[in-house]
Amino acid sequence: MKTRRHTVPALILALSLSSSTVAHAYDRAQLSLLQKSVAEWNAMRTQHPELVIDLSKANLDGAKLNGVNLSKANLSKADLSGASLDQANLEGANLGMAYLKKTSMKAANASHAWLAGANMNGAFMKEASLKEANLAGANLRWAKMSGADLEQASFKEALLFEADFEGANLKGAQFNKAQLFENAVVKDAVVSGNTVLPSGEPVTKRWAMMHECRFVTEAPAAPPQFAPPVVTAPVIVPENMPAGSAPTVPAQPAPDVREVEEWNAMRQKNPEAKIEMNEEKLGNAKLGGVDLRKASLSKSDFERANLDRANLSGASLAGVNFRKADMKEANLKGANLEGANLDRAYMRNANLSDANLKGAVLFGAMLYGANLDGANLTNASLFDANLEKASLKGADLTGATLTGTNLTDALISPATVTPTGKKATKSWASINNALFVDK
Repeated sequence: MKTRRHTVPALILALSLSSSTVAHAYDRAQLSLLQKSVAEWNAMRTQHPELVIDLSKANLDGAKLNGVNLSKANLSKADLSGASLDQANLEGANLGMAYLKKTSMKAANASHAWLAGANMNGAFMKEASLKEANLAGANLRWAKMSGADLEQASFKEALLFEADFEGANLKGAQFNKAQLFENAVVKDAVVSGNTVLPSGEPVTKRWAMMHECRFVTEAPAAPPQFAPPVVTAPVIVPENMPAGSAPTVPAQPAPDVREVEEWNAMRQKNPEAKIEMNEEKLGNAKLGGVDLRKASLSKSDFERANLDRANLSGASLAGVNFRKADMKEANLKGANLEGANLDRAYMRNANLSDANLKGAVLFGAMLYGANLDGANLTNASLFDANLEKASLKGADLTGATLTGTNLTDALISPATVTPTGKKATKSWASINNALFVDK
């Protein structure tokens, strides 16, 4: 038994150090060991403290990880929803954009952790340490942080509807532009003049008294500076590279796609770059004007993201979640959206010509003035969708659901195929309040 315990960590180390490429996501061997045994995982961390831990995008939904050592681990965009991380060591870990919905982190140590943009809806963090943690932009609706140490933590622009800070240490915590802070519970929380309110003003004794907080006097201190963690990023690889050949220059990691200006500059310099970002988690991300043409983004999550005027032409978007996304004037020409969820997506004047929308869900989607010429909409669900003044010339609607669909003044041509599989006629267009054009 003793030999086996030493063999597994050695194997993990060998696998991790032998690779010369930049990983697109998690290390499979590391994930396998973590899922197998927390005790063996912790033993491996003790024996090999120098080992870089990459669990980015790993699926750990509901995992039992109480007491696990994930200090300084890369867990960016990992799914830890409903997981148990009580008494876990997450010090300095990168949990940016991670899913921590209803995750239990009781008495966990997440000090200095990077949790920017994380979904922590309903997370249980009673008596946890998040000292100097960066929770900027995190979703903390109904999160329980009673008795937690949140000294000098950043909650800038975080969503705090009914978050529970009762009895928590909020000395020096930064709440600049935090949303719905007035709905949070702060009774008996410890605050100081270094605690910053959403207005940008420091907490005063009067404010503390009005909100039943405990005010303590401490020397003025500058807020902590948070350096973005080094994250695993897509690798720029020239297209059409012969098998077995190597780039003439080392592959370079691309910038974070959420830094739209930097990302677009990279795409402009490397128009031949092959971008593979499957299963990305970019819900609520601000990506207006982003250049993702020909990118592979299958099964990614863009729910409620802003993609206005984004260039997604020729992109692989099969099974992608665009629920309630803003996609006004987005370019999706020739994109593969088979099985995509576009429920109530706002795509006014978007270009979807020649796009593959086979089996896509478009419930209540706003497609006013959109270009759907030549689009494949077979078996698509267009219930209550608004296609007023949209162009459907040559579109294939075989088997599509048009119940409640608004086709007022939509352009229909002889090449348009109706849900019955027959070519459209002037009569069919008239019945649907659409306009029949010869070309």
